[in-house]
Amino acid sequence: MDDTALVIAAQNGDREALRKLLAKHQDGIYALIRRIVGNDADAYDATQEALLAVVRGLPGFNRQSRFSTWVYRVASNAAVDQLRRNQRNPAPSANLEDDYANTIARQDAHTPSFYTAVEDRLSIDQALQLISHDFAMAVVLRDQLGFDYAEIGKILEIPIGTVRSRIARGRRELAQILGPLRHSGAEGTNENHPTSN
Repeated sequence: MDDTALVIAAQNGDREALRKLLAKHQDGIYALIRRIVGNDADAYDATQEALLAVVRGLPGFNRQSRFSTWVYRVASNAAVDQLRRNQRNPAPSANLEDDYANTIARQDAHTPSFYTAVEDRLSIDQALQLISHDFAMAVVLRDQLGFDYAEIGKILEIPIGTVRSRIARGRRELAQILGPLRHSGAEGTNENHPTSN
């Protein structure tokens, strides 16, 4: 069954259709939120909140947009809400830049594993935490989840021009953060797509 059929069935009280609908989208929801909030525990909590919001909001979903568009808008909001909660209640060592610097300071720069350790420490997940969440959200939706510009505009409720700008700026900032870890462009670093493998 496609989303539309499942949505209609779920809105008519079919619990199995609701279960299938949530199962179909929960991995994507988690993937988006995990990239934005930066850790598994917060991502799990925010994903649960997003799924609850989907269940609660489903009766009012009017099917004027694609279900996936609406679901990822809910997920985006859940991710932002989690970031706001974290800002109000920061965890110890929440400053990733300081944490990163301390890790490097502990490394022996003469050992072969130095650069590997740095790359592992400043992963894409952590790099995403160092840029604006507006930019990070747009980059993740495009580069990690494969949405087109128009769909991202609908999810984030912004014009396509703004989508393009946020993606470009987000990629540029990520490239600046991740670039020093790539020796002279080794491993094919691409500033236009720093999140690609």
